[in-house]
Amino acid sequence: MQHFSIETQSLIKKICKGKTHMKLTIGTLANGETNFSLFGANGEELPYENHGYEIGSMTKTFVGIMLAKYIHEGKMSLDDPISKYIDGLDASKYYPTLKRLVTHTSGYGGFPTSWDRAKTVLQYIFKGSANGGKLPFDMNLEQMTEMLRESAVEDKDYPWKYSNFGIGVLGYAIGVVSGKGYWDTMNDFCKNELGLTQTVTGNSPNKILSGYDRKNRNIGNWVWGNDFYAPAGDLHSTAADILTYARINMNEEMPYLAMAHKKYTDLSKEYDQGLGWLQDANDHNIIYGMGGTGAFSSFLAVDKQKKVACTFFSNYLLVDGPLTFGKSILRYLQES
Repeated sequence: MQHFSIETQSLIKKICKGKTHMKLTIGTLANGETNFSLFGANGEELPYENHGYEIGSMTKTFVGIMLAKYIHEGKMSLDDPISKYIDGLDASKYYPTLKRLVTHTSGYGGFPTSWDRAKTVLQYIFKGSANGGKLPFDMNLEQMTEMLRESAVEDKDYPWKYSNFGIGVLGYAIGVVSGKGYWDTMNDFCKNELGLTQTVTGNSPNKILSGYDRKNRNIGNWVWGNDFYAPAGDLHSTAADILTYARINMNEEMPYLAMAHKKYTDLSKEYDQGLGWLQDANDHNIIYGMGGTGAFSSFLAVDKQKKVACTFFSNYLLVDGPLTFGKSILRYLQES
């Protein structure tokens, strides 16, 4: 049985309160050992099972390190404009670089503001409505290219602005370079490069939990299909796989990982931005990945210096306090 601080125990009860179907998994890595706990309704500890969860925007860390791999191999460059990888764009017009896409400084938001239809739909998607588990919009290459043509941005580093659209474009570019498309490329990367057998894209079969809303209604899972936005958050995984992923990053076991963990731009007083990863602004040895879908929340923190990591997943979207909760687990590991 894992031990947690009084603060973490209190937060577990608060997070689980009233959530009839809650499956809250917590995993920790310390002293080279992994430990897992599972909690249910009102914070009751349950016999552990290695459940699968949607990991949402934690997917962006995978996209970031895959980009770093391709740069390390000389197949891409952070300074490449996206027009290098997408046919049909005006070569004389400015389009953002890969660096600006991956660091959310391209000037794109979650969607290009010039496309009102996308704005309406994507606000719906990414504010947490699962619509019975199905995404209400499936963007194809033609629509993506149209959005890029209509979006006027300048050749400069814009202030940090979270952009699912930008990561979608980046994922498409990686798929072009691999010659296999984003989905097959990501699945191959997770399985054969990282050794993660339970981490797969949203268009691949995998046993994962159903998600629930605040009224304890089963709203299933997001069905991505071939949605262009998939690189922004379509992976699902298990705590066991994610702690393996944490160890790989903690020890920088591949030569390109240090590149992904570097600071590339400021985000806030607390955080800096790497390639898909967030960093503690006061200690760049501490990196974060986190996310949420219609009915799931995820968190990962890795302290590369102290060699500890923690992760948690829930099959409810935790609107309040997931970062506070995750940091409380990390802090206990750091101080133990």
